[in-house]
Amino acid sequence: MTARRFFSVLALIVVLATAFVAGRATADQPHMQAALEHLRVAKVELDAALADKGGHRVKALALTKDAIAEVERGIAYDRRH
Repeated sequence: MTARRFFSVLALIVVLATAFVAGRATADQPHMQAALEHLRVAKVELDAALADKGGHRVKALALTKDAIAEVERGIAYDRRH
């Protein structure tokens, strides 16, 4: 296993463990929590992908980060209202 693959797997485990704990603590929004978990996993995979994608990987990574932020804002909004 290469070092890059090892760290990708390690990051994925950390993301999944964090999402699991967050999901248990905030089960009031299961679909939003599930979406957030999937987006975080997608971000880890995009980070691990080879950079040679004609700029599309970088754009997908930026959009995924934006989507994560929007889902987090939606969760926070719902908790306040």
